[in-house]
Amino acid sequence: QVQLVESGGGLVQAGGSLRLSCAASGRTFSSYGMGWFRQAPGKEREFVAALSWSSGNTYYADSVKGRFTISRDNAKNTEYLQMNSLKPEDTAVYYCGALPRGIYSYTQVSAYKSWGQGTQVTVSS
Repeated sequence: QVQLVESGGGLVQAGGSLRLSCAASGRTFSSYGMGWFRQAPGKEREFVAALSWSSGNTYYADSVKGRFTISRDNAKNTEYLQMNSLKPEDTAVYYCGALPRGIYSYTQVSAYKSWGQGTQVTVSS
């Protein structure tokens, strides 16, 4: 099972940018689909973006489409989330997750089998 560690969170003003990283352990990273989710206080964890393991297809929540970009570097076992034009409503703890090969439920929390510890993103107005 792959283990994940997020980094790159912080405090930024509205309109600013951050890049989150998710470092994975294990030699089978390239066989996992990868996703980003976020959870604000008092709310459920919600889907943000995902990247398939095979085709490189990307998926985004409507709320971040056009502002966030997900990518991966299999040589570095790392996934990224570039976040631009940040808004106060993007404030949350961001988690990366690994989706086992053959599972295509990219937007469902329950489909992911490994999670990182989360990284806080705070956007001030």
